[in-house]
Amino acid sequence: MTLLTGGAFFHHADSFSMMRGGHLDIAVLGAFQVSVKGDLANWHTGAEGSIPAVGGAMDLATGARQVFVMMDHLTKTGESKIVPECTYPLTGIACVSRIYTDLAVLEVTAEGLKVIEICADIDFDELQKLSGVPLIK
Repeated sequence: MTLLTGGAFFHHADSFSMMRGGHLDIAVLGAFQVSVKGDLANWHTGAEGSIPAVGGAMDLATGARQVFVMMDHLTKTGESKIVPECTYPLTGIACVSRIYTDLAVLEVTAEGLKVIEICADIDFDELQKLSGVPLIK
């Protein structure tokens, strides 16, 4: 591995200091579910026999000024990962500010989920149907 000009590395204990100290502007995380209020579930599905992925996500979700989520819009079985209320164990409450999926970019607002951008292959009505939660144009 070669460090490029401008690159940096540090001890993992320092990374937790940065997260917990409020020194991060943006954290980008994956998710199993995001609620319309911006609640985040990304460490465990609650499925029997699955191994929880406990790590620094809770620190990132609460320590960063903004949390962006990148995920597929739908599960492998076709359900929306954007839900009225998370049914999986929460990582953070009302911490997500923007959601990037393979279908759209959504902003979490006090009024609800605002559509910022839609994939060229679908329109708003199709996105609304697939999402299963109210969306704002």
